[in-house]
Amino acid sequence: MSQLKKSWVDSANSAETPFPLNNLPYGVFSTAGSEPRCGVAIGDMILDVTALEDEYFEYSAEPVFTSGMWNEFMDLGSEVWAEFRSKLNEMLAEGSPYQSEIEEHLVPMADAELLMPFAVSEYTDFYAGRQHAANMGAILRGSPDLPANWLHIPIGYNGRASSVVISGTPIHRPNGQRKAPDAEMPSFGPSMRLDIELEMGAIVGKPSEFGQPITVDEADDMIFGYVLLNDWSARDIQGWEYQPLGPFQGKAFGTSISPWIVTAAALEDFRAPTPEREKELLPYLDGSRDGLYDIELQVLMQPEGGDTASVVGETNYTRMYYSAAEQLCHHAIGGCGMNVGDLLGSGTISGPTKTEYGSLMEMSWAGREPFTLDTGETRTFIEDGDTLTLRGTAKGDGFQIGFGDCVGKILPAVKWPK
Repeated sequence: MSQLKKSWVDSANSAETPFPLNNLPYGVFSTAGSEPRCGVAIGDMILDVTALEDEYFEYSAEPVFTSGMWNEFMDLGSEVWAEFRSKLNEMLAEGSPYQSEIEEHLVPMADAELLMPFAVSEYTDFYAGRQHAANMGAILRGSPDLPANWLHIPIGYNGRASSVVISGTPIHRPNGQRKAPDAEMPSFGPSMRLDIELEMGAIVGKPSEFGQPITVDEADDMIFGYVLLNDWSARDIQGWEYQPLGPFQGKAFGTSISPWIVTAAALEDFRAPTPEREKELLPYLDGSRDGLYDIELQVLMQPEGGDTASVVGETNYTRMYYSAAEQLCHHAIGGCGMNVGDLLGSGTISGPTKTEYGSLMEMSWAGREPFTLDTGETRTFIEDGDTLTLRGTAKGDGFQIGFGDCVGKILPAVKWPK
């Protein structure tokens, strides 16, 4: 395990900062109404790489950072990714000769508004957590037994890229159809069983050719970085609609991501193996590298008007059964072309104990077992005004790698008809 890398940016040398020199995550920001700019987090500052592009980061005939998105940079390929990261380390390291030249291009994070860091090309969400799948089976079917295909393939569905939003964006409670078990007809109205799903999101940085499959190792090389991802879920709408083709409106109203793209390179020291396979995978899903990462994860809930956020779940990304590379490989195995900016949700990350569950559906066992917040209030599902926060940390020797909080507040449903 590597140790803390020292920077001339003092705040980056704290063991408490999520953004030491070891991290250098990529985001997009604006200040005082300025145009979106690409930036790199370092301590409590943001290095404005858009301002520095002409002099230090000219990798193509056309500028790539003026768009205010990281897609064009991702499209330059892994050699440029590595060169850029190496240059950033050189510029920001303790004793760097570049300090006097670039110091004026540091922006206090407190003065910046963080925006979507990349344009989501397409979004696919998976159902690849073993414990979550067993819990949902027990809740919905009365048995933790998995579907017949679950131990053989990463199950997923195509979601809505248009509904992926940056942390801090409020989410309206969705309207839709839901049907009570004893009702003859469905009813229409706001979801009464609004939930979260604690996930990691993998960002595809290299495309694959339409019609051409890829290996797990090739898929691993295609992943540019990771974000925290909250797949908001309307369980009552989902429960009525999902047979026989799977999630639709119950998942289409919002997906929140954290503001900083933590690169795969920054997480390399934290690689961890997938769990022992209960059934042997087919050979095309075999890879030569550890596919998961040791990232500690938290879910926090804060009622409206309160000043206390309660930790309601804690788990680790190593609880996943399928890695992002395995998911990406399976996604493309039939010839589906993958694009720069595609986002893959891991699926809900849950561990074996109730304190490690990654959704309220599991924490409250479908509403039958209310849980208590630090304020003394109880919850089964999300109420209007509640704020949900996801946090992720990979802990090294004297430093930590963070993603920035993934936050969303639930607003009341839009009145219908208008």
